[in-house]
Amino acid sequence: MSEPDNFILTLLREIRAEIANTKMEVAESRRETRAGFESVNKKIESLKQAMHGESVLGRYASAEFEDRIEAIEKRLEKLEKGH
Repeated sequence: MSEPDNFILTLLREIRAEIANTKMEVAESRRETRAGFESVNKKIESLKQAMHGESVLGRYASAEFEDRIEAIEKRLEKLEKGH
C-alpha cells in the first residue's frame, strides 16, 4: 500500500470511530429523554389521582353539608307547623 492509501484508510477509521461514538451518544441521550418523559408521566398520573381524590372528597363533604341542611330544613318545617 502506498502512503496516500494508508492516510485515507486512517481517516476512514477515524470517521467510523466518530460515527460509532456519535451513535452511542445519541442512544444514551434517547434513553435519558425517555426516562425523563416517564418520570414526568408518573408525576402527571400522580397529580391526576390526587385531584380525583380531592374531587371525591369534595363531593362527600358537599353531600354531608346537603344532608345537614336538609335535616335543619325539616326541623324548621316541623317547628313552623307546630306554631
